[in-house]
Amino acid sequence: MQLRWSRTLTVLPALALAAGITTATPASADAPTVSSGWNNFDCKPSAEHPRPVILAHGTFGNSIDNWLGLAPYLVARGYCVFSLDYGQLPGVPLFHGLGPVDASAQQLATYVDRVLAATGARKTDIVGHSQGGMMPRVYLKFYGGADKVNALIGLAPDNHGTDLDGLTRLLDLFPGAKDYIDKFTPGLSDQIVGSDVLNRLNEGGDTVPGVHYTVIATRYDEVVTPYKSQFLDGPDVRNVLVQDLCPLDLSEHLAIGLADPVAFHETANALDPAHATPTTCLSNG
Repeated sequence: MQLRWSRTLTVLPALALAAGITTATPASADAPTVSSGWNNFDCKPSAEHPRPVILAHGTFGNSIDNWLGLAPYLVARGYCVFSLDYGQLPGVPLFHGLGPVDASAQQLATYVDRVLAATGARKTDIVGHSQGGMMPRVYLKFYGGADKVNALIGLAPDNHGTDLDGLTRLLDLFPGAKDYIDKFTPGLSDQIVGSDVLNRLNEGGDTVPGVHYTVIATRYDEVVTPYKSQFLDGPDVRNVLVQDLCPLDLSEHLAIGLADPVAFHETANALDPAHATPTTCLSNG
């Protein structure tokens, strides 16, 4: 596996960014642990925030590092917050979201059931960065998630795939490159525009009944391109461009999920729309 993994890395320069590499130093190779008050399975949702929030990391991310900003932000506002690892590859610690998207959606289904059982809640809300904003839609559509999820908030999600500013089209110029990626990092292939997974996911409409959708994007996204491909069409959808709320916001693909106060404020608004407050350049993340 180590030899195969090394050979795989030779064909990943362009796609290595696909949907959100986490740049923080990995916290632990173990299962998620309580950090700044999240992943606490003794947490019981309050009357003010009756649904637990599940965070889904991006590609090459993990359940801790992707959420060092947003998880404490939500915990401080009274939410029970949980995060999972998904899409793990054998022999590849810490950097997840590389396995098949369909299998990752089934991992999410299992995790949602665990959180609902622990908290006693009937439904959860999901917040995902990049692949983590798209993959839950597979769960909603194909694995019964629509009955267990109230809202899905995607931070720079690759809902209709990415072409990395056209770079994915260059794969055909390198014999065998696409085959390596398909075989050894299928989670990357699944996020390319026109993949079988994305075609199945978006066939017949972007949304499923009963779920509230929010997409939070930045015009400076260099990974999920074009950035408007992140937006969803359908009932009960709110598409947000952070620069419409704060023209000075220069956040790109990573920052919008890791540290952007405008995106964090809009996430809080989407989780509790009845008490939403205006998001501006002065919003405090």
